[in-house]
Amino acid sequence: MKELVILSGKGGTGKTSLTAAFAGLAPSLMLCDADVDAADLHLIMSPDIQQTHDFVGGNEAVINQDLCTGCGTCKELCRFDAVSESDEKFVVDALNCEGCGVCVDLCPENAIDFPQKTCGQWFVSATRFGPMVHARLGIAEENSGRLVTLVREQARKRAREQHIELILTDGPPGIGCPVIASMGQASAVLIVTEPTVSGIHDMKRVGELAAHFKIPAMVCINKYDLNLDQTRSIEKIAKEKNIALVGQIPFDPAFTQAMIQCKTLVENDETSRASQAVRDIWHAVMASPAMKIERLM
Repeated sequence: MKELVILSGKGGTGKTSLTAAFAGLAPSLMLCDADVDAADLHLIMSPDIQQTHDFVGGNEAVINQDLCTGCGTCKELCRFDAVSESDEKFVVDALNCEGCGVCVDLCPENAIDFPQKTCGQWFVSATRFGPMVHARLGIAEENSGRLVTLVREQARKRAREQHIELILTDGPPGIGCPVIASMGQASAVLIVTEPTVSGIHDMKRVGELAAHFKIPAMVCINKYDLNLDQTRSIEKIAKEKNIALVGQIPFDPAFTQAMIQCKTLVENDETSRASQAVRDIWHAVMASPAMKIERLM
């Protein structure tokens, strides 16, 4: 089983649009949306949700007013200023509580409960291209790395059960904990970048992260023709960093038109320049040593 994780050092490079386009080109695959903080692959995939599960991550302190004597120990100990006094009662602000448990352990009256909290939901869905595992993290909730790991584990489990040999994962932007969680045990990563100063900077960071975890990395340049000087810089850096350049996508309004129609680029206009470029990139990625599956070529 192979897993291709599509990443970008920053948001807005076209990562999700490319993932959706690849989904339309693969004869058989499991889709996985690991961008749980701002999931949007479902906007194009229009999934039919078949299973919904709560994601429980972390704990939240709750003061039991029947047991609390108002000593204020919890307020003194809380480093996050999550405990405040209101109407002569101490209460915990759920948004500020980090779930560290210090107040729970050191309350002299054992008056603080520490229940687990539901941080979001994850889903198993059917799409027109195949099964999909995706999730939605609650507003201002933490533990996105754990949710990413859960989503990927479920995608792998279901791919094995259904004898699917390719998992296509839309990863989160950046290089933080969710990105690291999305890369573990991946067969390869494809970095989507753009010919801008920030695009180059963030491409380097993701490339270094992939090298650190010894995961084969490839790169494609979206909207390459908007700044050819920067495109040449990306080509040079990719060569220096031993990152395979698998293709370049021209600026094309066909991408926007496809999104408006809630379709993939290839579905909406398979004759556009961008569509042909995406097809070429797909074949280059699948022909790479890390991803080669003869039946899917």
